[in-house]
Amino acid sequence: MVRFRPNVAALLVKPEGQLLICERWMIPGAWQFPQGGIDAGETPEQALFREVREEVGLEPQHYELLARRAGYRYLYPADVRSKKLLKHGNHGQEQTYFLCQLHAGAPRVNVNQQAREFSTYRWIEPLEFDLDWLPEFKRDVYRQVLWDFFQVAV
Repeated sequence: MVRFRPNVAALLVKPEGQLLICERWMIPGAWQFPQGGIDAGETPEQALFREVREEVGLEPQHYELLARRAGYRYLYPADVRSKKLLKHGNHGQEQTYFLCQLHAGAPRVNVNQQAREFSTYRWIEPLEFDLDWLPEFKRDVYRQVLWDFFQVAV
């Protein structure tokens, strides 16, 4: 039986429409959205608030949840899958994405968190997202998410 780890991801946008992307710590050129697993006993919303706070330093009062879509799945590649099975007991992730609009006057994103996930960040137009920034196994999910939330074909 294939098991998927429940996960949330934040599509943080400025009121002007720019989308937050973050470069992975220790993996130059690997850009993604803030995201992470749902802990036991957490709702997806609680996990989102925790992950955004832990990864980019924004609190729930700094943004508004505009939309939510669930059911995005990917399998880890074979070399990663064996490590993840040992660590979490899952073959892949099932993600819930949240579209979040940053409030005017919110503080700046701060990726200098403990434990550090990202080295830097950028605000881009959704159509600027480059699937080559991702490992192959995540690309179909990102392609679908960018279409579902922004009607952008990448």
